[in-house]
Amino acid sequence: MASTTVNPTRMELTNQKKKLVMAVKGHRLLKDKRDELMREFLDLVRENMVLRQKVEAGIRRANTNFVVAKAGMSEEVLRSSLMAPKQEVSLKGGVRNVMSVNIPVFDYETRTPDPNDIYSYGFAFTSSDLDGAVESLNDVLPDMLKLAETEKACQLMAAEIEKTRRRVNALEHVIIPEARANIKYISMKRDENERSTQIRLMKVKDMMLEEAHNYSAK
Repeated sequence: MASTTVNPTRMELTNQKKKLVMAVKGHRLLKDKRDELMREFLDLVRENMVLRQKVEAGIRRANTNFVVAKAGMSEEVLRSSLMAPKQEVSLKGGVRNVMSVNIPVFDYETRTPDPNDIYSYGFAFTSSDLDGAVESLNDVLPDMLKLAETEKACQLMAAEIEKTRRRVNALEHVIIPEARANIKYISMKRDENERSTQIRLMKVKDMMLEEAHNYSAK
């Protein structure tokens, strides 16, 4: 339905036509963006599912080994073995842009390159189950960071998809129909005004001819 505040002028008609062209173009681009976001989102969801399964399996292994190690070691020995870790991990954060969405990227580096530094204890008084637990946690760390990336990326992508969907709907159901209705309204009003003007001109012409005819008859 055309807006009642639209002035049926040539300039307003030109503006509404430009608005319609821009809205149609924007609608097409946003639909393409929404479709690409959905494709990226579904890929992330599948990757997230695989990573979650790997992380949960790794944590279960670590917990199982810790429980077994705790059952075979005294509480004091277990605590002292893990009290002073040799290795340190530094976490680095960054972003990558995917369809105007800033996706977090995590990376890490260890203080020393020696893989054996994950064990903060000697092997004489500890069980192999404790070694397995520590190794399981070390192995699952990269997948945990990647899982954090993908879960946050899924949240951000879902929010962007919803925002893009609302914009597409606004263009498709409000702005584009309104612009078309305004163009139709202005065109009809201008045609009506033009016909009225022609009728008035014809009446004036008839009056002038009638007046000239009467004048010449005298």
